[in-house]
Amino acid sequence: MTAVTTALHRALAADPDLLVLDEEVAEALHEGRPVVALESSAIPQGPAFPANLDLALDIDAAVRASGSVPARIALLGGKILVGMDKDRLEQFATDTSIPKVSTRGVGLTLAGGGAGGTTVSSSLLAADLAGIPVFAVAGIGGVHRDAPQSFDISADLVQFTRSRTAVVCAGAKSMLHPAWTLEWLETAGIPVIGYRCDDFPAYLSVSTGVRNPHRIDDLREIAAVAATHWQVGNETSLLVTHPISEADGIPTADIEAALADATALAEAAGVSGPAITPYLLKAIAEATEGRTSAANRAVLLSTATLAGEFAVQMSLELAERAGESQ
Repeated sequence: MTAVTTALHRALAADPDLLVLDEEVAEALHEGRPVVALESSAIPQGPAFPANLDLALDIDAAVRASGSVPARIALLGGKILVGMDKDRLEQFATDTSIPKVSTRGVGLTLAGGGAGGTTVSSSLLAADLAGIPVFAVAGIGGVHRDAPQSFDISADLVQFTRSRTAVVCAGAKSMLHPAWTLEWLETAGIPVIGYRCDDFPAYLSVSTGVRNPHRIDDLREIAAVAATHWQVGNETSLLVTHPISEADGIPTADIEAALADATALAEAAGVSGPAITPYLLKAIAEATEGRTSAANRAVLLSTATLAGEFAVQMSLELAERAGESQ
């Protein structure tokens, strides 16, 4: 267990109300039913209201249709919320001042009593604390293309080394370096499995042209791999990758052309650090005449659906192993 996780576990022991589970989520976890953790940063920082609320509700519905319970994570009033009802979602959807909070900002936000939309890293922190083994996100963070100069590597990757959570995704965000990201994950001992796909997906495009380290075509087999990965003592996440559909995706060449122009503009404007990812995404959206918005919606829904299906298999696998141990 890492120092950060240990510290939060101590805080939870001192104040059990710090982690607030929605009633539906709490019941599902108690009964061993499948649950899928979700981030919340894209709600206040995503499409304008009410499109952002509609998208969040549609993602939740996709998880439910797959047989699982959605558990969207957020920070509010000094609490970690695990599971958000429609009123909470609307609160976040209508307040664009709510900031994104990664792992390093969790303590600051909780201690200050403010609100925060959780990113991948902070959502994984909370999911692990709550005992939710499956998390869904369209695109993970990774190693930036200028990392040799900027040292810009997403906190997502570091959190993968700390959380026993299976992350279902459509690869890394488009502006990142896929080969370097996979190399980082290999060094950290984080398994990357392509579900019915040979190539590492490219978020809004089907393929990066880089191979997934492994391919497995059965979700129950992947669940068995995840359970065994943790059973032998590994404390890291496991990535399950699956691409956007060909019909919904954007050709890689179009993304690369837009990214090259956007990167040049970012350099000229002096944009760097945490601001670079949203800047590039916005620029790519403008360059592709909004096609990225439709693709982003499609991949969010397809990933949520797959995560819901995988969580069902994960719960069956864990229940079977628990039965065998009795």
